Amino acid sequence: MKKLLVLTLALSLLLPLCACNFPETEPVTGVPPLNATVTVEDTETATDDEVPLTDDTTVRLMAMTGPTGMGLASLLHNDKEGEGNLADYEAELVTAPDQVVPAIANGTCDIAAVPINLASTLYAKTKGQVQVLCANTLGVLHIVENGDTIKSAKDLKGKTIYAPNPGSTPEYILRFVLKENGIDPDNDVTLQFFGSGDEVASQLAANPEAVGMLPEPKVSAFLSANATYRAALDMTEEWNQVAGKENNLIQGVFIARKAFIQEHPAVVEAFLKDYDASQALVNGDLEKGAQLVVEAGIIPKAPLAKKAIPGCNITFLEGAEMKKGVAKCLDVLFEAAPQSVGNAIPGDDFYFTK
Repeated sequence: MKKLLVLTLALSLLLPLCACNFPETEPVTGVPPLNATVTVEDTETATDDEVPLTDDTTVRLMAMTGPTGMGLASLLHNDKEGEGNLADYEAELVTAPDQVVPAIANGTCDIAAVPINLASTLYAKTKGQVQVLCANTLGVLHIVENGDTIKSAKDLKGKTIYAPNPGSTPEYILRFVLKENGIDPDNDVTLQFFGSGDEVASQLAANPEAVGMLPEPKVSAFLSANATYRAALDMTEEWNQVAGKENNLIQGVFIARKAFIQEHPAVVEAFLKDYDASQALVNGDLEKGAQLVVEAGIIPKAPLAKKAIPGCNITFLEGAEMKKGVAKCLDVLFEAAPQSVGNAIPGDDFYFTK
């Protein structure tokens, strides 16, 4: 019998969705040291062309309760109902990256949805024993303002900008976009950082002259409660304008242990197809997708989920397109703070190829 182990949360509309603070774009700070290594044992493997799937290995799957988990909502529902998926899953939704790190390192998790900087850090810590299978989330950050004056990133010059999670992914993305638009982040704007999106939202409500950078689903929750504010800029679009559309702003990925990939290639392929179908349903049918996101315990109310899904930029990118986007993002993060990606840019073996 399939098992679905989902840790649900009692969420309010403005309670931070976690994920390595990933609703705060999942920054990674202080990843615990890893002593465990992953070994590869000789075993019979299924082949990609075996139809139907003959390898009945259960995928031990982990994701965090943020945008990276939202694309899994249909897959999780199908697993609970025992239908619709090609592979079998034992899934767990968690609230912090520290829960994913040891599970991947010790081999108790096979595939996990994580932010790209954590993926890179795990690659370094495990000496290359993880690979990126696909991208699951583009950027989730948005600039909000009280009014209608900001039309492009250049209009941020001279503004006070409230943002979450100093010294992590949101700050590095913001600084990159500002610099590429000819704005000195240290002199041309006033950056004020707070520990969470909730704090940013509170400060914005108290200081309407400032602008804020918030992630989904906090953007949708904040705008619902503050009618005079609007989402002025999608930072994913602003990134694409300066980095090039071929260099997608990728913030969430699925990683897998190399040992699992080598032992169960057909199961990995089945997972990729299952996830692609899942994210397509969530994106393509907002009514049903929102219901499934609520059912999974990721967002408490369907109306909020429905508003948030489009801005979460849930996606499925693999192969060369995925590699190019991830590599560009890691380059930006490495330049800003090498420790944020494990003090080194991963090699080509970091990327899964069929």
